Amino acid sequence: MSKARKISRRRLIASGLDTAILAAWPSRSLAAAKMQKIQGDEMAALTPYLLFDGHCREAMEFYCSCFGGELTVTKVKDSPVKDRMPTVQHEKVIHARLRSRNVEISASPIRGNSVCLFLSGGTLGELKALFEKLSKGAELTDPLTEQFFGTYGALNDKFGVRWMFQTDKKD
Repeated sequence: MSKARKISRRRLIASGLDTAILAAWPSRSLAAAKMQKIQGDEMAALTPYLLFDGHCREAMEFYCSCFGGELTVTKVKDSPVKDRMPTVQHEKVIHARLRSRNVEISASPIRGNSVCLFLSGGTLGELKALFEKLSKGAELTDPLTEQFFGTYGALNDKFGVRWMFQTDKKD
């Protein structure tokens, strides 16, 4: 297969998945986004949206094992766009969402730009526990250590997502 044909097929599938993701996103989430008062202005809540190349379900299940909470996964076959997607794509995840006590992460299967997730606050014990869980299979770039601004650490998890950890609280 020619390179040009491969690229256009990839773009077609990516474009279809982008549409599917928006269609699968619960409308109540978009229409009724949590609002916060910030200096008199309203602002929608910010949720990290991670993009994975073929490992979306595995990555989100791993994050669920670290943070707990409820994981919802939508496959192409369960979305309104299933008829516009090739049958071979129907078992693929088009959208996943993890909601935990203090963490909300959404994801889809298209690899995109890098992102760094910053976990801050909480106790040192909570931070250490999360660092340990996310360290499984990860590249540790900065072990948790005491710095002038508090305890800090960083790692690239087994899915290539960069995580930074910081707290100024002691146990």
